[in-house]
Formats: sequence, structure tokens, C-alpha cells
Amino acid sequence: MARPRILVVGAGFAGVECIRRLERRLAPAEADIALVTPNSYQLYLPLLPQVASGVLTPQSVAVSLRRSSRYRTRIVPGGVIGVDTRAKACVVRKITGEIEEHAYDHLVLAPGSVTRTFDIPGLAEHARGMKTLAEAAYLRDHVISQLDLADAGEDEAERAARLCFVVVGGGYAGTETAACLQRLTHHAVKRYPRLDPREITWHLVDLAPKLMPELGDSLGRTALDVLRRRGIQVSLGVSVAKASATEITLTDGRILPSRTLIWTAGVAASPLIGTLDAETVRGRLVVTPEMTVPGADGVFALGDAAAVPDLAAGEEGAICPPTAQHALRQGRTLADNLIATLRRQPLRPYVHKDLGLVVDLGGTDAVSKPLGIPLRGLPAQAVARGYHWSALRTNVAKARVLTNWLLNATAGDDFVRTGIQHPEPPTLRRFEHTDAYLSADQVRARTAALRASGPGTAG
Repeated sequence: MARPRILVVGAGFAGVECIRRLERRLAPAEADIALVTPNSYQLYLPLLPQVASGVLTPQSVAVSLRRSSRYRTRIVPGGVIGVDTRAKACVVRKITGEIEEHAYDHLVLAPGSVTRTFDIPGLAEHARGMKTLAEAAYLRDHVISQLDLADAGEDEAERAARLCFVVVGGGYAGTETAACLQRLTHHAVKRYPRLDPREITWHLVDLAPKLMPELGDSLGRTALDVLRRRGIQVSLGVSVAKASATEITLTDGRILPSRTLIWTAGVAASPLIGTLDAETVRGRLVVTPEMTVPGADGVFALGDAAAVPDLAAGEEGAICPPTAQHALRQGRTLADNLIATLRRQPLRPYVHKDLGLVVDLGGTDAVSKPLGIPLRGLPAQAVARGYHWSALRTNVAKARVLTNWLLNATAGDDFVRTGIQHPEPPTLRRFEHTDAYLSADQVRARTAALRASGPGTAG
């Protein structure tokens, strides 16, 4: 009999951890494994603010999936743009632009999330996110270029706009991004004699009444004090009303002349989930505690795109938050359940108690809550960096990150930009490819022949 075909969608924490466990615990004769991803690396997302600020190089947080020859998973360079669970096939757009159908016997959906946006005038055209490696590298170039352009220009109003930076989102991504990039401009401006450091303004705005409420009131206030001590203007209970290329209007009526809008106001499940004819909750795919999709034969889902029940929370209806630690552990449990399915053994539910939170504010500033213990300053920084360092998957990645940290701490930054700037900067949609997906009807049209001939017959 032909070996069962396992198709994994997404090379984030959840998808890669699932694959690595399958490779270790499944004999080659038990299944063929394929991974669909546009990039042959696993991105360590929590460290992107440090890439944007120049503390880490892009390569150090992009862990290659092809480095070891002992792995047997076939990597399909492309993205899944639709799923038909009845035909047991995924529609894949390869990086060559070709569209083809890939059949599966067992499907693991780990497409992750995208930046959550709202219907705010000008947002889609003028905001930049912090969700991909390209966005982090672009933002570093952009911020340094604003200093260069302000230094070269003579118009005072234009200079003020170029030196005003706005970050939206008071969660971990937004807080760390504002903190790290503010440190970048604080140190870089010393190399610009014509610029007055007092001209540089950073704004962090969030609609919530508290900064990072998951940390608790005390640590949230500590983080707020750190940001304000650095001169970052934090506005809570406020969001963006509209944006243009030259100014940002806030909901409290203020107009900020600015050429930089960084949007980190939460995440939403990958648009791929919308192509399935399946139940969702808050946009995430409904799954059982064993991470199977009800009514879809052979389909599992996990990570940011799945509403995995949080059995450890002790609350009815609780779902796991979209964090790296949950994604990693879900990947292991799902792999075990997939192996159990192949071997006709019982599945086990996912249960994991949250280990805590870490927030790196750059330098010696951090707030952390490991195992519920509140930490500030250097102890929190040691825990935050120690956690991130240990979570990196390969020794090469660990060596690169540690070397970057030591080099930055001792030698600082050279404030070099690559020069990759475009007259029309890429938008959020282009960075994250959120407009690449098919509609449910388009998916069904492409898989109609497969439905007629029987599920799982595509090449």
C-alpha cells in the first residue's frame, strides 16, 4: 500500500516543531511528509524588534530548514491559498507563480497569523507592521533614512515630520518595537551634528486603558515608567482615526505630522482559514482538545490560526493565546496525536500551563513574569534573553544570536542601512501577502474534478 501523505502548512513554531517530532518518531516507511512554506526558514518572531533596531542581524533569527541533511521532509516553496477538505486537497501557489493541487491523507494546518487591521482611512496604504523579516529589515532602513533625510533637509516642518515616529499597539510587539527603535534613534542621533535630539519624538498609542495588561498592574506600570523615562509619549485609550503619507490623526483629535506609522495592534488568523467550510471562533478555526477539526477527515490545526481549548485555564470556553510557547507545545502534542492516528492508538488532549511572560525593552530594561514571579531590570532582562536563547532551535542560531548580543553590547551599532527603499513602499498586504488567497468558491472550482474522482487523488 502507498504510504500515507502528511501535508503540513506553515513553518512557524507550531508547524516546524510538529515536523521535527514526526521525523524523529515516525519510521520513513510509515508516511511521506511535505511542508508548504514560501521561505525555507523558521522565523523567531519575538526577536524581530531587535532586528529592526540593529541589535540582531536578520540571518540570526531566520533558522534554516535545509541546514541538516538528515531531515527527510519535502519542502514545497510556496503558499497554500485554499483548502478543500472534502476533496482532501490544498491549492498551492508556488513561488514560480504556478498554481497546483496537492492531495493529502492527513493535513496539519499551522498557517499562523497576520497583522490585524481595521477599516481606518489610509491605514492599509501607509502603515507598516512587525510580522515578517522583510518588515523588520524595512523598518530599520526606513527609520535611519528618516534621520538622513531630516539631516539633509532645510524645511523645518518636514524635518519635524520625519523625526516623529508613531507606534500603534500596547501589547508585547508594540511595546518592544517602540522601546527598541527609540534606543536606535537615541544613539544614532549623536552621529548627526545638525539634528537636535529633542526634535525626535516617539509616540506609543493603544486603545486599551493599560499597557500589557497580561503582565499585571505593577509590571505594566514599570514598563510604562521605562518608556516615559526615555521620552516616549504613551497615550492609552487612543487609536488612529486616519492616516496619510505626511500626518496621522488620532481619535482624541490630535494631528501628528509624521512619515512613520508602525502598526502592531494585534493579530488575526491567516486568511487561509476563511477558505475552509468550517466553524471559527474569533476568526480562529474551532478544534477539539486533541486539535482535530470536527467534520474534516484527517485535518488537524494548531497555533495562532486555531482556537485550541485551554484546558489548563480552568475556565469554560477558554482558548490558548497565540504565543510561541503554546505553539511549540501544541506542535509536539499534535505530532504525537498524528502518529497515534496512523498507528490506530488513542489521542490525547493538549494541556499546558502558561510558564509566564517576558518583555525585552532593550539595554538593561525588561519586565518578566516567569512562573508568576514578577521581575524588573537586569534580572528580568536575563530571564527574557535566556528564554529566547534557549528556545532557538539550532546551535548555529544560538551562537549567532549570542554573538550579536555581545557585539552590540560592547561595540554598539554602525547605523548602516542597506539602501533598499522604494518610491512606493510595500504595504501591509504586500509584506504579508494577505490578498493572495482564493475565495471558497474559487477553491471548490479548482478541486471539482478531484471531488468527482474521489478525495486525495491530486499529485
